[in-house]
Amino acid sequence: MRPKTLAKRIAQLALQKKAEDIVIMDVRKLTSVTDFFVICSADSSVQLKAIVDHIVEELEKKGVKAWHVEGYSNLTWVLIDYVDVVVHAFLKPAREFYGLERFWGDAKFEYVTDDSLKTKKKTNKGETDKDAPISEGISESEN
Repeated sequence: MRPKTLAKRIAQLALQKKAEDIVIMDVRKLTSVTDFFVICSADSSVQLKAIVDHIVEELEKKGVKAWHVEGYSNLTWVLIDYVDVVVHAFLKPAREFYGLERFWGDAKFEYVTDDSLKTKKKTNKGETDKDAPISEGISESEN
């Protein structure tokens, strides 16, 4: 799965567990460590765990395994590393405190909402890519 497609799939999975303030950050021009960050928020540690577990389990069903997961011990910030895509799932106060969006402010941001990932993307061959929702409806900004 291509990194951009994986990032969008992760955002979709987070939405399924009612994650809030989901943003996909394109950091390819800023670092060689990864291509994309997916950042989302949860209202409680129970919801945060549900979001993270859902992402990990659903991607494993597709044969995509996380290289590393950390943060389960305190459940305020969980990082899931898929190498080309790194997921940061936060409790709202922790997200505000760490301010990754401010730190990586030169990245390209895509804000993901409930309605933004419903339509399927056409591949170059004209086939529907079931794991690649289009970005139509995702607002983009340069920060």
